[in-house]
Amino acid sequence: MNQRVAIVHYWLLGMRGGEKVVEALCRLLPDADVFTLFYDPSRISPVIRAHRVTASYLNPLRSFHRSLLPLMPRALASFDLRDYHLVVSSESGPAKGVAAPPGARHVCYCHTPMRYLWDLHPQYLNEWTRSPLKRAAIRYFTPRLRKWDLATACRVTQFVANSQNVRARIHKTYGRDSIVVPPPVAVESFHHQPAEDYFLIVGELVSYKRIDLAVRVFSKNGRALRIAGDGPEYARLKKIAAPNVQFLGRVSDDDLRSLYARCRAFLMPGEEDFGIAMVEALASGKPVIGLARGGILEIVPEAGAFLFNAPEESPFSDAIARFEAAESRLDPAALQASARRFSTAEFDRKMRDILAQNARHTRE
Repeated sequence: MNQRVAIVHYWLLGMRGGEKVVEALCRLLPDADVFTLFYDPSRISPVIRAHRVTASYLNPLRSFHRSLLPLMPRALASFDLRDYHLVVSSESGPAKGVAAPPGARHVCYCHTPMRYLWDLHPQYLNEWTRSPLKRAAIRYFTPRLRKWDLATACRVTQFVANSQNVRARIHKTYGRDSIVVPPPVAVESFHHQPAEDYFLIVGELVSYKRIDLAVRVFSKNGRALRIAGDGPEYARLKKIAAPNVQFLGRVSDDDLRSLYARCRAFLMPGEEDFGIAMVEALASGKPVIGLARGGILEIVPEAGAFLFNAPEESPFSDAIARFEAAESRLDPAALQASARRFSTAEFDRKMRDILAQNARHTRE
């Protein structure tokens, strides 16, 4: 691909699911330049750092990035993409709002339309935002940001959704169809070991993941729970946790693989758009106990899924009991086999075709 390509991601401040997609895109597009609102190279993989990365003028404020959404549209508009022929945005924030030049193609890999503006807006406003001043700001800016978000959807040439779940959200929010390409997971790098006596959660500690539900349930039932990750909910979760709930913070890739390999089961107490961590758990031969909404319904095979229908303590506890009754009969090899359809090779094959097709259009 000889044309100039720009990869745009909302922020590069850690290596979570969205950043793993950017990493895969960087491998597929070795000459692409990367643009992002906020950038901390010390927390980003060498694969991404090897590219030319341009951060917005908001970058000095990256410690407060979650509070700066109203400023992001203008910051995105400041990126000079005039010489680029193909723009690939990685989106669950405002990244798709960049202005591709006339004649260029814009492929948006969408993890989800912005949660805080659309499907989770009531929860953000009424349940998870404790400051009256912040609530007032949300009420003021939401209509304006929704208008901007809908308008920028028209700039996208082709949407790619990370799941059927998100494909439906894209259609509901923007009235656009999309191709489904699940995100890449290095499934071959995970392994299975006999279970030790603990359950596991992996992810950013944010409200919508409902980790508080798991902390409350396990604080009462006394079973060992390990939580890998950090985020704005850390202090609140730590405050309500009993001693059997252990917070590990950010862990290395090797330590994370070991945590997956040795856990009894992986927990997903909230709704995920897709859920890369669930694929990593399956690749380690571990079952998933989770809320029966979103990506879990597409990822986890029936034999390895212990689902509950409402994000409440009693249904969650019932799912744990069902898992414990079936634990000795589970087949780790079958769970590992089910994860292979989400491999990096599968992502590369599907995205390479989509990118090549759009590149051909820019030459016509």
